Amino acid sequence: MNNVTITRRHAVAILAGAAVLPTKALANYAPPRGEIRSDLAKLFADAETAGTFVGYKVDDYLVISSDSDRSGEAKLPASTFKIPNSLIALETGVVGDPDKDVFKWDGVTRSIEAWNKDHTLRSAIAASAVPVYQEIARRIGEERMQKYVDLLDYGNRNIGGGIGQFWLTGDLRIDPVQQVDFVDRLRRGALPVSKRAEDLVRDILPVTKVGDAVIRAKSGLLGAEIGKPSLGWLVGWAEKGSANTVFALNLDVRAPRHIADRMAISQACLSAIGAI
Repeated sequence: MNNVTITRRHAVAILAGAAVLPTKALANYAPPRGEIRSDLAKLFADAETAGTFVGYKVDDYLVISSDSDRSGEAKLPASTFKIPNSLIALETGVVGDPDKDVFKWDGVTRSIEAWNKDHTLRSAIAASAVPVYQEIARRIGEERMQKYVDLLDYGNRNIGGGIGQFWLTGDLRIDPVQQVDFVDRLRRGALPVSKRAEDLVRDILPVTKVGDAVIRAKSGLLGAEIGKPSLGWLVGWAEKGSANTVFALNLDVRAPRHIADRMAISQACLSAIGAI
């Protein structure tokens, strides 16, 4: 039961209180339970911002959210798209080895110092180096990128707006429930790509240790490359013993402190639901 994919329509229906499955494809399965938690919503209000958190407790087959509205609102993925971008790069051979293939700095000095250096795929995802991933996307090319975005069933699958910009300022959109679905398929090794690509991407995801738990997650910051952040993401999963909780958070960046609040509120939400 725990290996059933939680689709966006399925989870949104659950969070809205639906009693039946929204698709015939899942008609033989009992729906996971769903909870809306006002204490999670309060964490965003206490931080003087607006946002949403969705968590999927795999072993409990339970979807928990701070709300039933924003959790289904699609937004630009920003640097959370580095997860599928890395998968596609490895699957197509644009990147052969995440630790040995080097992307040379183009010599353009940018406001984020960590971007002004050579990078491997591993260091680029850790630094969230946008210029490196823009180069990766250009090497993949529009045709192959569209093919794999379709195969991965990622968000609205729309890569309009430029091969180096579609996840930053273009037409790609994804909501928190879709993020949870995609990340859970990566965690389980259920994406339509090679096991090697999935294993390597899971391995290069940034890791945060919290007590006896581990969080593997990728952040995103809309507008970061132009110095005017407006939306923050954090998507990934928490591991505590054998238990896994997949989650997605986004929030409005109304003050500089809200950038750090992505992880702080995520940890608070995960702690509140017993995931860490």
